[in-house]
Amino acid sequence: MEIGKAHNFMVSALNSRATRQKLIASNIANIDTPFYRPRDVAFEKALSDEVKKSFGMEKDDELRLAQTSPNHLEGELESPEKPTLFFRDGHGARNDGNSVDLDVETTEMSKNMVMYKAVVSSLRKESAIFRSVISASEKLN
Repeated sequence: MEIGKAHNFMVSALNSRATRQKLIASNIANIDTPFYRPRDVAFEKALSDEVKKSFGMEKDDELRLAQTSPNHLEGELESPEKPTLFFRDGHGARNDGNSVDLDVETTEMSKNMVMYKAVVSSLRKESAIFRSVISASEKLN
């Protein structure tokens, strides 16, 4: 039985947000570890593919890069199976080689928590709709 088309997407988004929260917490925990580089996860592509799969959208709807010369390299798509882990650099490393910036980490954690709460709220509303339908059908019998 299919609960709803958006349900699988929301569950996938919730799991991805939880994974990202763990990585950010790990970055903060390692703020004093020499030569530690902060890690993050890019899961937007995986979630986009989940939306397309859930709602039956065609892969051909994607905007492709124009190849104006035969010498141009073709773009490679990442696997939608799992999110891509990457090192979030771009901030200067301290003398001990650690490049964790507490301001960046706490900002990313706050943004991630807001998105996590939004998905949880959506799941609660979806379940409330199903509960109201079930209770209404019980009253009819």
